[in-house]
Amino acid sequence: MEAICLVVLCLSYLLLLQKRRGKLPPGPRPLPLLGNLHQLDTKDLVKSLEALSKKYGPVFTVYLGRKPNVILYGYRAVREALVEQADNFSGRGDFAAVHSFTKGNGIAFSNGEKWKVLRRFALATLRNFGMGKRSVEERIQEEAQFLLEEIGKTKQTPFDPTLYLSRAVSNVICNIVFGNRFDYKDEKFLSLLGLLNDNFRLISSGWGTFYNIYPGLMRLLPGPHNRIFRNFEKMKRSIQEMVRRHEETFQEDCPRDLVDCFLAMMHKEKGNPASSFTADTLAMTTLNLFFGGTETVSTTLRYGLLILMKYPGVTERVHEEIDKVIGRNRRPAAEDRSRMPYTDAVIHEIQRFTNVIPLSLPHRVVEDTCFRGYQLPKGTGVIPVLTSVHSDPTKYEEPQRFSPQNFLDENNRFKANDAFMPFSAGRRICLGEGLARMELFIFFTTILQNFDLQPTTPPDLIDLTPSISGVGNLPPAYQLRIVPR
Repeated sequence: MEAICLVVLCLSYLLLLQKRRGKLPPGPRPLPLLGNLHQLDTKDLVKSLEALSKKYGPVFTVYLGRKPNVILYGYRAVREALVEQADNFSGRGDFAAVHSFTKGNGIAFSNGEKWKVLRRFALATLRNFGMGKRSVEERIQEEAQFLLEEIGKTKQTPFDPTLYLSRAVSNVICNIVFGNRFDYKDEKFLSLLGLLNDNFRLISSGWGTFYNIYPGLMRLLPGPHNRIFRNFEKMKRSIQEMVRRHEETFQEDCPRDLVDCFLAMMHKEKGNPASSFTADTLAMTTLNLFFGGTETVSTTLRYGLLILMKYPGVTERVHEEIDKVIGRNRRPAAEDRSRMPYTDAVIHEIQRFTNVIPLSLPHRVVEDTCFRGYQLPKGTGVIPVLTSVHSDPTKYEEPQRFSPQNFLDENNRFKANDAFMPFSAGRRICLGEGLARMELFIFFTTILQNFDLQPTTPPDLIDLTPSISGVGNLPPAYQLRIVPR
């Protein structure tokens, strides 16, 4: 009798799912509680989704646990949703490993009016403090010189570039958000970066993936995923300490950085119970900017150096262009990029090839939406597979091969490609895109202007396979030598 009841319950559950799925795109049949987890490799979701796309097409539904998610695979599907129906697809989807800590505060993981208010504030403030202008360019150039000095201390011995690059990149966003850079030996700064790097790895691992699917269950289980929240709490306390120091010297009519501007808004809206400008939102917003402004750019740089060592012919051509346009004595500047098409193409190709954020952050539709003949109910989760945009054979020749020619025309002039979306697209496009582009160009060219990169293994033995592929694609651990040119 118990077995019959269990079968009836399972059948009822499947019928209920089928009814709910009737408006959604087709996809593999889910199991109770598991959803389609048995058909997904949590260590490489992109590979699993690629296999499913071959069977179900560019738009299909996958259940992560009990929740349906519409998968967008390939350039055309992603663009139609995020760009052509940008407003409808502008919601932030479930991301339990982060939401458990942020509670919907901050820019990246908020929704509705709060997200709109915070994004407008952040964009305006970042512009006021020089994002995309010469003042921030000078900060990047200065930080690049500190980086040169620091890596020069390695004296041509092998070293892991991770912390070197993280410190340099992080100091750029710290200058804008907190009004100052940190010494590379500052223990609190090093601790904060260590927590940041650890969390990026954990959230991108299988443990992070399982937590996002089964947060209630995983919260009760032991494992490395619990370190995510301890790390977040430590980072939050560090941020709050910096904010307190700002408050001690804060002058409302003379803001020094983004934190001061946020404090001014908090004072202005002090009597408004619905205000988005609260102490918790300030902590989460600064943490979002710190995390986003550090990890993606530093990981791209780290992956890029490994790629350049694997393809020394590419590196040699970049060296030649640097010597021709910039020379050896002048600091690289953002305006040089327009006269350096090959270097620009190489940096774009590094971003395309590495897919540092392969799935984008999850989206959701903010109202009932008709998409390609399907009906997506309000709140439906949406996962745009950015890797599939960057490997779309209709937009790139031999997309699995590293080739700067993807961004060069027949006359070797730089050629833009609308299937280039490392910063996502639409309403949720990364608000620091302009800053990140400038950082990548100046840091790459400054390093290559001054140093030759020497791998510790023969170039043909360098493996570019990510060590972890989840929320982020992380490069394998490696060491290199740098030799002055």
